[in-house]
Amino acid sequence: MIARYLPQAGSALLAQHFEVDEGGAEAVAEALRARVAGAAALVSDPTVRVDGALLDAAGGLLKVVANFAVGYDNIDVDACQERGIVVTNTPDVLTNATAELTVGLMLAAARRLGEGERLLRAGNWTGWEPGQLLGRELSGSVVGIVGFGRIGSRVGELLRGFDVTLLCTSRSSHPEEESRLGAERLPLDELLARSDFVTLHVPLDPETHHLIDDAALDRMKHGAVLVNTSRGGLVDSTALARALEDGRLFAAGLDVYDHEPDVPDELLALENVVLTPHMGSATSRARDGMAELVARNVIAVLAGRAPLTPVYAP
Repeated sequence: MIARYLPQAGSALLAQHFEVDEGGAEAVAEALRARVAGAAALVSDPTVRVDGALLDAAGGLLKVVANFAVGYDNIDVDACQERGIVVTNTPDVLTNATAELTVGLMLAAARRLGEGERLLRAGNWTGWEPGQLLGRELSGSVVGIVGFGRIGSRVGELLRGFDVTLLCTSRSSHPEEESRLGAERLPLDELLARSDFVTLHVPLDPETHHLIDDAALDRMKHGAVLVNTSRGGLVDSTALARALEDGRLFAAGLDVYDHEPDVPDELLALENVVLTPHMGSATSRARDGMAELVARNVIAVLAGRAPLTPVYAP
């Protein structure tokens, strides 16, 4: 059962082995619960809440929930564990795409690209002015990377050409990557205080929910830029809007939001925030790679083999 949609690179591979039902882009929870009964595998994505009720609707034949994403905060992993259901995700294949968008948002926010385009499209540009839309340069800045795993370290790689000073913080130590990229490992508070740019690359869980709140924003360097391409719940959007409005932050670039697809009105009203619609992995290569990995995880589990990229496996 594909809850909503899976690119052909994955759906066609599944169809070679199994009977496949696809809910479609507009699938809703009630319809999914009705259709999932008897499924051996469920393919979910970040918009699909996989909870105990959905698992029970599927029934005892369900062996695996394969998430079409790296993050899996949409899945009640404990409920899967209680039922002995494997959970998988899609790391690695979207690392580069998400890292590239992160750097793009850094540049767009710091150089005020969104403001400039809106000004021009509205017909309000009257010509070159020496003081118009002055922004910040990424080159030579201090960049703090919160979470130094696959995506965070790839961001560090991409930034080497900008001659930045890299700082990082992470729950797990990555000494080889830190050494290779010349990143200084610091506690979060110190990283926030020293960074001109802060970019978030940690999973969303109870420990990281609203990691960037009023207190964290107050610790950030005055005039810094915040970028989030990880999960919306990492940032208290109300507190962020206040910090952008009162000038504590120069700008922000956001690809994810607390209650997607809703974006807070207070952020929509601000000029100094670049907003994109959760498109971090939105390249053909990344999405095809994710879809194929989803399919190969399902095939492996239903064949009695270990999943390729397990989140939980009994």
